[in-house]
Amino acid sequence: MKVNKVKLAAPNVIPGRRTFLKGMAGFGGAAGGLLAGINDGARAQGAAIPVGQAAPLTDFAAADGVEFRNGLIMACDEINALGGILGRPLEPYFEDTRQMGDATNVQAVQRLIDRYGVHAVINGYNVGSGSAIPDVIADSGVIYVHYDATMGHNSLIASDPERYYGSFQGCPAEYWYGPGFLDFLRNIEESGQFTRSNNKMAVILSAGVYAANIANAVRDQAAEFGWEISMFETVNVPISEWGPTLARLREDPPAVICVTHFFPADLAQFMLQFVPNPTPSLIYMQYGPSLPAFREIAGAASEGVLYATVVGALQDEIGLAFEERYKERFGANAGHNSGAQPYDGAYLWAVAAAMAGGTGEPDEFDQNRLVADRMRSLIYRGVCGVTRMNPEEQSARAFPTEVTDPSLGMPHQFLQIQDHTAGGKLIAPWPYDTAEFVKPSWLG
Repeated sequence: MKVNKVKLAAPNVIPGRRTFLKGMAGFGGAAGGLLAGINDGARAQGAAIPVGQAAPLTDFAAADGVEFRNGLIMACDEINALGGILGRPLEPYFEDTRQMGDATNVQAVQRLIDRYGVHAVINGYNVGSGSAIPDVIADSGVIYVHYDATMGHNSLIASDPERYYGSFQGCPAEYWYGPGFLDFLRNIEESGQFTRSNNKMAVILSAGVYAANIANAVRDQAAEFGWEISMFETVNVPISEWGPTLARLREDPPAVICVTHFFPADLAQFMLQFVPNPTPSLIYMQYGPSLPAFREIAGAASEGVLYATVVGALQDEIGLAFEERYKERFGANAGHNSGAQPYDGAYLWAVAAAMAGGTGEPDEFDQNRLVADRMRSLIYRGVCGVTRMNPEEQSARAFPTEVTDPSLGMPHQFLQIQDHTAGGKLIAPWPYDTAEFVKPSWLG
């Protein structure tokens, strides 16, 4: 296996504090200014701090894996320009998790620790149980930030917080997609933007834990919001022929179709086969529509589709500035929403480590506990919104379903494709929304 090693050059100029603070909205949001202030003009020129990432750089999830890698590289570059962590620059290392799964994920993280002595592992997501890597992290004592969005993480941390003090989930768990979607529907109904044709909702899922947990959360709470689950169907994936599923939907048309399967090509085929003979149903799809491949395959048939993310770059001053820098560096078609995840995670860790007096190497448990303590207490405003950890589960809190104050939770963003040649429009939640919901053409 080829190991990717990236070395970052230290800046040649020592910027003053005023220059640092002026650029804080560009680099790392508010965290850039905070880190610069802690560094107090220090130049990143000491011994390098190794930081690792285990990502699917090849195989079916490589499109995301490459962006996770880019996000960490960009964060390290910017942090180094701000003085590193107390004058020490970051040096990133990468290991490929390929098709992922617990065994492969664990091996990749173990190599990062054994070969390079990384002080932290900053991942995007890796498909698996979400509870395997934290054991490797616990044995080494280093810090781990990931975006698996899984309840498995929350349950594991709560089961033994002393052992798993160093593992953090930088976004809310996938569970929150369920109640968040139902709450979103209620809001657009109460505002008069959507009127249900009946009380029926169809839920379509695939067999994986992620899709199933979201689907189950919708099913279990639907009645509280006045919905009847008229169809709950698991499909085998990958799937290109949706005829049998669509036939059942057309026999008993629901007001809402909720698809928690997330492969973009599969979801695009659903829309291509749905639009020629649609039902009067609002369509929500999980994750896949956020990727350009969905719009490229489905074309105009994608317009009107709703999707959501509990972690993604906001369409505000900080998020748009990040998107501009990211695409300028990695290309106009680069997936900045995926890159934003380890980017924010790296800043969260760097600020906490600077506040704690420095990072900890493997087996430096006392120092890494200090870093973890700062991470649990931080309220960090980054590209994806506010990261504020639930201290019992060490997972970011969700706004507006888990917390109602936008300054204390990561926004559960709802987007709609309104033009298939452009990205989705952010239509909820307030105060982050930048566009209005548009009734899909097939609803008349």
